[in-house]
Amino acid sequence: MEPSTHPTSFHASARDDNPVASGKVVNKRYLANKLNYLNFQDQTILIQLRHSRYDTPIALKAKPLPCVDEHLECEWVETPNLQQLLNAYDFDYLLIPDGQKLLLVNPKVISMNERGITLLLPVNGREFTYRRIRRYPGTDITAQFTQNSSLFHGTMVDFTPVSLRVNGSTDFPQEFQWINHESAVNLHLYAGQKILYSGECEIMRQNFDQNRSFVLSPVNNSIRVIKPKQYRNIRQQLVPSPSMVFEHPLIGKMINLKVLDLSGSGFAVEESEENSVLMPGMVIPVLELSFAHSLSVTCKAQVVSRNIIGNGGRERLVRCGLSILDMDIHEHVKLLSILHQAADQNSFVCTDVDMDALWDFFFETGFIYPEKYAYFQANKDDIKATYSRLYGQNPHIARHFIYLERGTIQGHMAMVRFYEDSWLIHHHAARKTSLKAGLTVLNQVGQYLNELQNLHFTHLHYVYCYFRPDNHFPNRIFGEFARQLNNRAGCSLDTFGYFHYHSNESEISDLPEGWELGEATSFDLTELKGFYNHVSGGLMIQAFDLHPPLTRGNKLAEEYHRLGFKKERLFYALREEGNLRAFVIANITDAGFNMANLTNCVTVIALEEEIPPEILKFTLHQISQQYEGHEMPVLVYPFTSIEEQSAMYEKTYLLWILDLAHSDDYFRFCDNLFKSRKRIQE
Repeated sequence: MEPSTHPTSFHASARDDNPVASGKVVNKRYLANKLNYLNFQDQTILIQLRHSRYDTPIALKAKPLPCVDEHLECEWVETPNLQQLLNAYDFDYLLIPDGQKLLLVNPKVISMNERGITLLLPVNGREFTYRRIRRYPGTDITAQFTQNSSLFHGTMVDFTPVSLRVNGSTDFPQEFQWINHESAVNLHLYAGQKILYSGECEIMRQNFDQNRSFVLSPVNNSIRVIKPKQYRNIRQQLVPSPSMVFEHPLIGKMINLKVLDLSGSGFAVEESEENSVLMPGMVIPVLELSFAHSLSVTCKAQVVSRNIIGNGGRERLVRCGLSILDMDIHEHVKLLSILHQAADQNSFVCTDVDMDALWDFFFETGFIYPEKYAYFQANKDDIKATYSRLYGQNPHIARHFIYLERGTIQGHMAMVRFYEDSWLIHHHAARKTSLKAGLTVLNQVGQYLNELQNLHFTHLHYVYCYFRPDNHFPNRIFGEFARQLNNRAGCSLDTFGYFHYHSNESEISDLPEGWELGEATSFDLTELKGFYNHVSGGLMIQAFDLHPPLTRGNKLAEEYHRLGFKKERLFYALREEGNLRAFVIANITDAGFNMANLTNCVTVIALEEEIPPEILKFTLHQISQQYEGHEMPVLVYPFTSIEEQSAMYEKTYLLWILDLAHSDDYFRFCDNLFKSRKRIQE
């Protein structure tokens, strides 16, 4: 270990005229306790020496032994040329590190040799502050930084949130001469292969002695992890507030800070400036939000801001914002449940449900009307079992939102992840006596989407729903928004014809010559995309994963199967003389997964204005063999292809898809709509 020879403010002599010696007085017992703590932690103190002829200072590190009375024994840390140093230098004073403070002591020397030094502690010492922010030693952190295409690598020696020191080297020593002190460097910090920080830093100081050390300071007090949004969910100030508990990734120290406010995507904490440890850009791989001894959620987070705030007193405080990067989906539901309850005690996310009460609610509100019930009553036992798993086990492919008042369900809405990055909104119902419940669960879903759209683990890029054009509520909200936005790349509406196909062997004839029904190819998908973009320009291709390869989405199907649910998707191509005339998608799920069976149906996309009825019947007959039961739901797009055949379809559905990159537009529309409605009521 090289002795320190760099003159600093505490390297001056400890004579009476030294301003350092005018610090706060501390007694001998305090000094002994501090020395014993350093011994317990295997840490060192500084023995300040001064050259007997040239009056130049030098500081040597030493380990204090247990201190019982005023006698202090210290052992030298390995130092080159120690005997020569001791021959040329005399003892000056003792420095004991204490966080961002130093204890300066003028003891009497009893003995000093190559093994160590023995001192007699005085009655008092002096305490002074030499750093505004406490500096911590690094813990095996690899550092790399670049400037002007030159790469420097080394280790992080010590750390504060506003500056850190790294020892650097390079494969080409001449590159040190190219360093421009006035230009920033790009610093990367690693623990093993895991990156913990990446950002632009200024060079505050550099030393080109043997260690080649650099003191670097982050340029920015804030970073942007996600695209800024106008509409952000309100941060909740919980009582009692949770604590943020984690092991600091750069210094290995356990940190416990109170959370000031919290949302599903981030939170803020406060720390004292002198003990602050949160640096903007730093990633915390494992962090626990602890609400109580047995209630906590774990996540991965990143510090995104650091701001000095005053508290009206002498102590300066730091407010830091953190963004959630990743967490287990069940943990996130637990967090959102707490937040939704804090906002409205009657709003519940994925809560346990009395299934008898839920079915009663669906029938009483008219959500399950006689015509709908007629189609799935034959599978009612299977449907009951499916919903018990969806609502009882809370799998992360499904979400439900309930407004519960005095134990009675007043409103309900649900979501299911049906494509890789798309969620289906369905099952919206409310009692006629509670308009508030219907709006509240709609608002709950909006808040949920707003929280999660930038978190990759939710796979939430698009939301979509089907609704009847004559259903006033969704047409007023979803339909009117799409029409008002008038940007089909942001929100699209497509009209589908809907009917139930009943297989009848006697009506089926073979395909005419030149026609064939076979498995779709990647080229057919390309043709489909071209057709849809030409007639619609909407979002169905992206949202429904209709891109090559045809195996896209298999991971989600595997997840369904792992959770005990059925999910298959088959692609067919109806061709005439080798040319694609219709593209057919067969989605196969558990019966009643969606009560209108829009997740367990065939979608026919006709690339021609009209497909001959007998050819369409043959196609549906062949595909119906993949389905259980005597009837198969069918959606046909575009609606104009069967519009003139009124006997063929039962009703129409509008497919509404929102790209959540346009969520601000949606929330702005809802704000204006509900404010206008409130003014009319008033």
